[in-house]
Parts: sequence; structure tokens; C-alpha cells
Amino acid sequence: QVQLVESGGGSVQAGGSLRLSCSASGGSFSMSINAMGWYRQAPGKQMELVARINSVGTTNYAASVKGRFTISRDNGKNTVYLQMNGLKPEDTAVYYCVALTTNLWGQGTQVTVSS
Repeated sequence: QVQLVESGGGSVQAGGSLRLSCSASGGSFSMSINAMGWYRQAPGKQMELVARINSVGTTNYAASVKGRFTISRDNGKNTVYLQMNGLKPEDTAVYYCVALTTNLWGQGTQVTVSS
């Protein structure tokens, strides 16, 4: 059974950067032909779609992260990334990698930004 596995979360000070990675394990799953996204959920807040990338590489971002976050995909490594720059305390959340076409979710990775 295919699983999405996130990595790269951690703690950083405001203004810092992190890069999240998402890879597939346990089966045949090609990120190159699937729309992929990163969601996040902060304590007490609703789940938010942060960024998405479709099969042809078109990207979309939430207004709150536009200009600071970049979603990308390495088809050779079958991995999706979320580069997060200029992190703010309000970016603190659990970040989830999601295969949007199949609604397959990873387990999440914690990102904590301190002021």
C-alpha cells in the first residue's frame, strides 16, 4: 500500500528557512502524473492548503505564503518539496503532503517558528 512520507520539519527562528520533502513508499505511485499539495494545520485553526502543483508543473499558493514558499517536484526522485523561506511564527503548524487526485495523506511533519 502506498504511503506518503514527509521529512524536513523542525524548529527555526523567524526569518529562517526549511525545506520539506515528500516521497512515496510501499507501492507504485508517480508524483509526476498526480497533482500534489501541501496542507497545514495550526493549533486551533482550520486545515489550510498552502501550495499545490499539478501534473504539468503549474503551481498555486495561499496568499499567506505567496512569495515566501515554493513547491517543486523532482520526477527522477519521485519527490515533492516545499521550500519555506522567511518563516514567521504564524507558519507554525503540522504540514501534510497530499496526493490531491487520490486524497492520499502523509502523516505530517511539525514546523515550529519562534520569534
